[in-house]
Amino acid sequence: MTSYPLRDPCEVMQLERLGALHQFRLSFMRSLIRRLMHEQWEIEPSTFQLDDSGYGTVIYRVKATNHVFSFVLFSNYLSDEDRNDRVIASQWDLTMALCIGDLDAQQVEQLRGNVPKQEAGRVDANTIVLSRANRSSRNFEYVVNELAAGRQPCSDILKDVGYLYRTTAVYGSGKFGMADWGKIRSEYPDFARPFAAEMFTCYMLRHFSVEQAEHLAKVRSPKTAVSMNTDVRRYIGIGNATGLGMAPYLIRHPQLISQWITVRETAIARVLSEGQVTAEHLQTLGILANKARQHYLETTVPDESQTQRNHTLVDELAAMQRWLEQHTQITGWDKLTAHAKQHWHIETQELIHSLLMELYPDLVDELEDSMCAEECPDTTPQMPLGDLKQLIEARYAWALDVDFEEPDALYLFWYRSEEKMEPRIGERFSEEGADREMPLLTIARSVRQCYDLLCKDLQQHPNDDVVHFLMREPEMKGIIARVQTMGQECYGDIQANLADRETLPIQLLRCKLSFFGVSKFDPKSKFWVRNTMFQGAPLLTQIGEPFFDDWIFPLAPE
Repeated sequence: MTSYPLRDPCEVMQLERLGALHQFRLSFMRSLIRRLMHEQWEIEPSTFQLDDSGYGTVIYRVKATNHVFSFVLFSNYLSDEDRNDRVIASQWDLTMALCIGDLDAQQVEQLRGNVPKQEAGRVDANTIVLSRANRSSRNFEYVVNELAAGRQPCSDILKDVGYLYRTTAVYGSGKFGMADWGKIRSEYPDFARPFAAEMFTCYMLRHFSVEQAEHLAKVRSPKTAVSMNTDVRRYIGIGNATGLGMAPYLIRHPQLISQWITVRETAIARVLSEGQVTAEHLQTLGILANKARQHYLETTVPDESQTQRNHTLVDELAAMQRWLEQHTQITGWDKLTAHAKQHWHIETQELIHSLLMELYPDLVDELEDSMCAEECPDTTPQMPLGDLKQLIEARYAWALDVDFEEPDALYLFWYRSEEKMEPRIGERFSEEGADREMPLLTIARSVRQCYDLLCKDLQQHPNDDVVHFLMREPEMKGIIARVQTMGQECYGDIQANLADRETLPIQLLRCKLSFFGVSKFDPKSKFWVRNTMFQGAPLLTQIGEPFFDDWIFPLAPE
């Protein structure tokens, strides 16, 4: 990638800013849809066996550009009392798998015996993704009944819940015996971008959810049932519930996250450096801003703080439009972003970046193949200790600024629950379990401990290298490897003490979900959030038709 003036990591890697990111052109859902539409993948059901209750087996044959895949769904009865979105659930309305190649009868039976069990089942390296989903209790039956009666679902109802199914987990990258990421990236280029296969699974679930609803409507009332019209069908997305299980990913994969952030920041820098401001661009930006404002007005969530943030976005986007009307002669977008940084909320600043990227696909879209990273943290044993000290001071000043003598700085601890088998947060001074703390999520404190030991060691061994220090302090190997590795990255660790009492884990979730490309954040606590995927995206039936990559900020159909 050509060098551009990128924003300072001290600004970009603040947890508050990462938690204010929005979907953008290079989000994984957007990249996936562009690939499907431009390459014209052929996707057809090879098996569609649903009974009058909507239960059964459906297999879609996916002929991508380079390989053939099979998307398999199993629909089973689930009582309302057994419907649970938590990872501890053992039954679901739908379970599904994305597999390599066409499937014979024996393979289908093998999947039928294991996919519905999810983590308790057994799959092999012929499987790429394993997932499950539950029906929306508010929407599914309503939509089926409306279609059966010959009516389209009411937009006002769909605004509140714009999906028929909600995923509760989407597993990939080698879990439970599936094909690992190295195999996918090297042998199956159709899904060789981060989370492409997982996003495709959600996209196919969205398609099936409408087909199943239409099937049930026709069963219930063959004479009056209608199909869902195109505008409503596009407005139907897929729900997602995301909790603390996603948060550690951003800490465990710092090189990959650094690459994602670098690519996003490069796209922003390209727009600010090379994006010519024309009357057409100003007009398009105004259209996008109006669409975004309406989108957030239509986003209704119970959480008062999120509602207020949405209202702030609506008001400040209007302020942006007024500012542009007064500055029609600007020659670059840097004046707009500088004004935003000075006057508007951090979420508005980052939303403006997302809007600006939409104006210049020629500058942005080619970066979508740069999202991968080879992760190989390692120590540099020959580095002089003085150089390591300077590196910590330069790149981890944020960690050295934390006063770990303050109880609030150590208030939280992260652990893995044996009962729930997922990450949890405990309060150190009122709950048991701190002795099982996950050290990987205490980067700030580990850096501080390493730095203090290093300073003392330098007084006695000023000319030693890292290898000598590690012989004396071997427990520091992990954090030194991280510091040395991330010291070579443009954007390093998230600059936050995640053990602090005021930490909002939901900001970690928001960051990762923005790269997925989700919309309509609906926080249920500071630990988990619901959101919507693929709402407004083109349909499978529209592959081969003229494609307009304009489905960001979907609006309810009239």
